[in-house]
Formats: sequence, C-alpha cells, structure tokens
Amino acid sequence: MTIDHRQAVPATTRTTLRVLVLGLLVAVLSAVTFGSSGAVAKSLLVEGWSPGAAVTARIVLGAVILAVPATLSMRGHWHLLRRPVTWAHVTTFGVLAVAGAQLFYFLAVERLSVGVALMLEYLGPILVVGWLWLVRGQRPRPLTVGGIGVAMLGLLLVLDVLGDAQLSGIGVMWGLFAAVGLAAFFVVGADDATGLPPLAFACLGLLVGAATLLLAGAVGLVPMRWDTVDVTVSGYAVAWWVPVLWLGLVAAAIAYLTGVVAARALGAKVSSFVGLTEVMFAVLWAWVLLAELPAAVQLLGGLLILAGVVLVKLDERPDDREGAHEPLEVEPIPDVDVPAPQL
Repeated sequence: MTIDHRQAVPATTRTTLRVLVLGLLVAVLSAVTFGSSGAVAKSLLVEGWSPGAAVTARIVLGAVILAVPATLSMRGHWHLLRRPVTWAHVTTFGVLAVAGAQLFYFLAVERLSVGVALMLEYLGPILVVGWLWLVRGQRPRPLTVGGIGVAMLGLLLVLDVLGDAQLSGIGVMWGLFAAVGLAAFFVVGADDATGLPPLAFACLGLLVGAATLLLAGAVGLVPMRWDTVDVTVSGYAVAWWVPVLWLGLVAAAIAYLTGVVAARALGAKVSSFVGLTEVMFAVLWAWVLLAELPAAVQLLGGLLILAGVVLVKLDERPDDREGAHEPLEVEPIPDVDVPAPQL
C-alpha cells in the first residue's frame, strides 16, 4: 500500500501555507512597485514638477486605470455600497492612507531631511502593533519586540539618518502624521469588513485620495506645478507622460491593489513589516535608474529589515488575525412561486 504524502498534510494546513506564500510574494511585489515611485518621480521633479503635482497625477491616473476592472469586480456586490461601514473604511483609507500619508510626508520634508522624514513615516508598523495591542488585545510578544528593534535599526542604516541631524518640531509632527497614514494603510487595508473585492476597494480608496489631493491643491495647501517638456530617465530622453504613466500604472494601480491583497492575506502586522522593504527597494531602484550606488551600510540595513520581518512573522499566531466581523450581506434571492407537481 502506498501512502500519499499530500493527504498526510491536512487540506486546511496546505491552504494556509499557500495563502501565506502568495501573500508574502504579493507583499514584496507591492513594496517593489511602491519603491519605484521616488526614482521615477525624480525625473519629473528636476524638470520643474512639484512633488504635489507628481503625486496627484500618480493617484488620479491609478484610479482611472483601476476603474474598469473594479467596476467588473463589483458584479453581485453593488449592494455593499449601501452599507455605512463600506464608506467609513473607504473614506478612512483614501483620506489617511492614500492622500494623508503623501501630504504629511511632503509637509515634513519641507522642514526635515528626506531621511529623517522617511524614518518618521516608517514608524507606521510600530503604530500598527500598538493599535492591535490597544484595540484587539494582541500584546506584542518578545519576538515581535525584537523584530521591531532589528527592523528599525536596519531602517536607520538604509536611510543613513545618523548622518543627518536636521530637526524641526513641526516637521517631526508632520512626519508622525505621515506614520499614522501609513499605519492606516495596513490596518484598514487588512480589514475586509466591507466585503468589497480588493480591486474595488483599492479603486475607491484612490478616488477618495485623488479628490483629497486635488482639494488640497485647489486651496493652496500643496503647490501644483507641472511641465510638458521631455524628461530624462536612466540616461534616456523620454516624453513627460512616460514616467507619469509608470507612476499611475505601476506605483499606484498595481502598488495599492497588491498592498490591499497582501494586507488581507497576511494581516496588518506582518504586511506592515514586509512593507518596510519598500525603502530597500527604493534604494535599488535609485541604483538602477539614477546610478546612485547604495553604500555597504545600506545593504546591511536591508538585511536587518528582512531579519526583522522574519522575527515578526515567526511570532505570529493563528488567533492574531481572527476577525470579529459580522456576516456580510448577500444579494437577496427573489421569491419564485414554484407550482406543485401534478400527480
């Protein structure tokens, strides 16, 4: 008699492992795509674009690109838009995670160095751990605390914050607000209480974020300057719309969609720490597109970030991601009078 080793492993365990592996791969893809935004946007900034205009173009185009597939994914789910919880989650995600994180980061950069501003924003994963502790009673265990320490040390090395001491009280405040926006991305993105498909949720969030950024630009909170001259990307002259298309398709549509999918698969805590690798990938993108060679200490920092992610994941327990949501509504099935069979 032969033994089927696949049957020796419970089906639920195989499914959980499959979801975990796919979730991690999607989370890394999200970090890779998010990480490309800075190096690509720089080609626009050096030609006179303001950061606000570049980000707004990115978010608006991302929402437009996702609009059609998101509409198709809503078949059978349109009734979910009548639920208050849906708009509460979408609005929070769009205002805080999409627009807020960007706006507060730019306001922080006006008064702080880029490295310090990024370091403050990427305190978001620590805020996620604190939120899960205060709201869901998930007290961080030793491995999680150790993972936080290792990952933050790696982040310090990647950003070379220790070599720059430009500080401003107001700038620090904006940076911490940006961290709140980043934490909201993972907390709200991981919560599927709305029942919306990831495509639809990401698209609606981008639409709300785009409206918020356009409003901020209209009132003068964020300067909006752009130009249509050719730009230089990786040493080649290209039309201005090439980097804009990349920002909208890759750094917005794909990045936010995969980010939501990964957050739902991995949970807020693990996905937020995997998201720290975005900084490492941003350094690598700068190497590829801008010929800015990363220093050895930055590569060491990247390894420490990965080590921190591994520690946080090893510390996770199955009950850490148990949801307490009410059953989702489904489309009502119309009553049909079925005639009784004649005997």
